[in-house]
Amino acid sequence: MLYHPTMTNTTENSRVWDGDDSNQYSRRLSSSSSSSSTSSSLSELGNGGPLMNSELGNAGNSSSIRLPRNSGISSSRVERLLRERQLRKSEGNDNSRDCKGAEVGEEEATVRQGEFRTKKDELGSPISGLAGITAGCSGGKVEEGRRPKQRLLVVANRLPVSATRKGEDSWSLEISAGGLVSALLGLKQFEAKWIGWAGVNVPDKAGQVALTKALAEKRCIPVFLDEELVHQYYNGYCNNILWPLFHYLGIPQEDRLATTRSFQSQFDAYKKANGMFAEVVYSHYKEGDVVWCHDYHLMFLPKFLKDRDATVKVGWFLHTPFPSSEIHRTLPSRSELLKAVLAADLVGFHTYDYARHFVSACTRILGLEGTPEGVEDQGKLTRVAAFPIGIDSDRFIKALELAEVKEHVIELTKKFAGRKVMLGVDRLDMIKGIPQKILAFEKFLEENPTWRDKVVLVQIAVPTRTDVPEYQKLTSQVHEIVGRINGRFGTLTTVPIHHLDRSLDFHALCALYAITDVTLITSLRDGMNLVSYEFVACQNSKKGVLILSE
Repeated sequence: MLYHPTMTNTTENSRVWDGDDSNQYSRRLSSSSSSSSTSSSLSELGNGGPLMNSELGNAGNSSSIRLPRNSGISSSRVERLLRERQLRKSEGNDNSRDCKGAEVGEEEATVRQGEFRTKKDELGSPISGLAGITAGCSGGKVEEGRRPKQRLLVVANRLPVSATRKGEDSWSLEISAGGLVSALLGLKQFEAKWIGWAGVNVPDKAGQVALTKALAEKRCIPVFLDEELVHQYYNGYCNNILWPLFHYLGIPQEDRLATTRSFQSQFDAYKKANGMFAEVVYSHYKEGDVVWCHDYHLMFLPKFLKDRDATVKVGWFLHTPFPSSEIHRTLPSRSELLKAVLAADLVGFHTYDYARHFVSACTRILGLEGTPEGVEDQGKLTRVAAFPIGIDSDRFIKALELAEVKEHVIELTKKFAGRKVMLGVDRLDMIKGIPQKILAFEKFLEENPTWRDKVVLVQIAVPTRTDVPEYQKLTSQVHEIVGRINGRFGTLTTVPIHHLDRSLDFHALCALYAITDVTLITSLRDGMNLVSYEFVACQNSKKGVLILSE
């Protein structure tokens, strides 16, 4: 696992890790044990946190964490961190964080031969990482030797459903498209509730009550934001400032923004919206719940939650890249955002590089101490780790056996008979590389005339941020390119590109994946594209080709 180095007592390895020195990190990983230096490794707290489990579950029992007499690390960083954790544990007990009844059992952490070891390892995922922090503090009663499911509050900007108003007190709900939705539909080991904005403006009380009731059946809880706040917070600061910055596109200059959309007003709206999310979270929070915050829309949420109750367990996960410190430092609110995120107990990223960039930003911008476990600030350690996200593959595999999907497969097979199918499924976003993909397909047709009537590119471009000028321009650009290529290489009966400006329902999408010969993912920069997983899951019989951009 990442962030799991071997630390020794040598002078070279006592240097502080700032998140950017890959050679230094490699030296720590490869340091060999010798008679003059005793190695010791901290168990990866992000992997279920068995060490933290034992601390919480054995409050006041110092024998649960002990150093070997001959370890030779009496003054090492490891022992200091242990003492600090013991101190925090004791302070937690004074604040009525009663976890004494928790049973640690097989997961009791002990120190053997200078290493922390556990008798049972857990999966390295952000879910298990958060669960590890709270294991033994579920707050529920144990029935027949089993604990109740851990309650998990998933907080994201958007709910996993799209709401359409049918009347004064009637709403229609439909599962939304997107990587976050696809990834979190696999949550089964938690009693999860989703908190977020429903994507619609509901100014009247009757409509809010009706929508709240309808969403409750889907285990969703709405946050109601007015149009002006959405304009400033979502379209403004999130999509006009943070999104371009995190994808290395830079931030717009102040003179490009209208007076009512100035940087400061957008930032104020961003904090206000995060505060509203925090209020809704606390109105549904119960002691022992884990709050899992998602993405760049809610970077202030961990701070607002901790300011209100320091004992709440909070995780924050970023679904986009995190830029290098040199890029992040160009953001005027750089320090405030970093400090707000560091209020979380666990901070997760898709890849090691993104986690390393975050730690580097904290050390170089905030002047904090970076460690292989995360970021330390005055004795408080915020764990930082990489958790590559995935999908519920069984959901896609089982869907292929449904009659509705089989009908779609037959229909699509007939439609594209005699031609190879190339597929692109993307949000219509600047970082997805859709124009580049289509232009590359045009070049392929130019250089291979014999393939012009033997291949078709199906591009699903799901509209997003349609009221943002940059995205409107991108839509027009893509339409122009598609029209030109179809006019150049098409015939009266066929065209080389089938372009759809909409999402497909789940069954139709699975069928399309199943009949596809080649899937093209051409993102210029991305967090963790899940289309590749979905395509492979639906390729049991076809065995097609997946082409990924570098």
